[in-house]
Amino acid sequence: SVVYLQIEAEVQRRKQLIHQSVERKAIISKCYKRKHPEVYVLQDSFLAPDFLEIVRYCMLPDAHLHGLLHYLKSFSDKRIYRLPVFTEEFCQALVDELENFEQSDMPKGRPNTMNNYGVLLNELGMDETFITPLREKYLQPITALLYPDLGGGCLDSHKAFVVKYALHEDLDLSSHYDNAEITLNVSLGKDFTEGNLYFGDFSQDPSPVPKYIEIEHVGAQGLLHRGGQIHGALPIASGERWNLIIWMRSSAIRNQLCPMCNKKPELVEAEGFGDGFTEALEDDAPETVNLCSLW
Repeated sequence: SVVYLQIEAEVQRRKQLIHQSVERKAIISKCYKRKHPEVYVLQDSFLAPDFLEIVRYCMLPDAHLHGLLHYLKSFSDKRIYRLPVFTEEFCQALVDELENFEQSDMPKGRPNTMNNYGVLLNELGMDETFITPLREKYLQPITALLYPDLGGGCLDSHKAFVVKYALHEDLDLSSHYDNAEITLNVSLGKDFTEGNLYFGDFSQDPSPVPKYIEIEHVGAQGLLHRGGQIHGALPIASGERWNLIIWMRSSAIRNQLCPMCNKKPELVEAEGFGDGFTEALEDDAPETVNLCSLW
């Protein structure tokens, strides 16, 4: 049938994307000269003192949700939270590194089908030394309290990328939801006006007239939200806006139901984290190396 052929074509396209990404990463690793090598390895000094205090609270044996909420700014009843993440100095150094990469002749992949400008951080070589420890050591204690129903305590993979909005480039981002259980969106700067995020209903909530709330970006601070929350970015009016996005995934949750196609996932093999699904191996050691072939 036509539908089957379309699905098969999409599976093949995505398999090619994975191989192309591996090739780009190898070229970048061999040929790219880093401007700020220090930003590739996560250090406590990159993190805002208030963020470290939040993490310390969450790791206390008697930590609980209501105690955590004293440290965060909550928005409506949509389980969207703002929190400090990085220092301003780190954000400036990271953006400077990303601009250096952008201006180089290195091959570049698109972060996703909706963003034309930005960087895939695994291709840049930041996954193992920066994003994985950030997720495991710092973010998971927080998400375990905020989103236990979404696998917040057992996030075992991610996709991390930086998106850039600028005049004459990507100005905005239309309504969508993420291929993630939980998303962290951190504003890295630079100087920009407008470009607020807006949030609607949860993806599975039928709503004939979506009610949106607007949330302003704050430099060096992040927004945590459920991946399935409908959201988008309004147009910027001037300047450039860089954001670090981390799609965090829990195989325990998504193995039951693919968040994109809402069906039991049928998996095809992938390299690296894939889309965060797992397939138990003979020795019961799961690896997050698969994609759902249905979407």
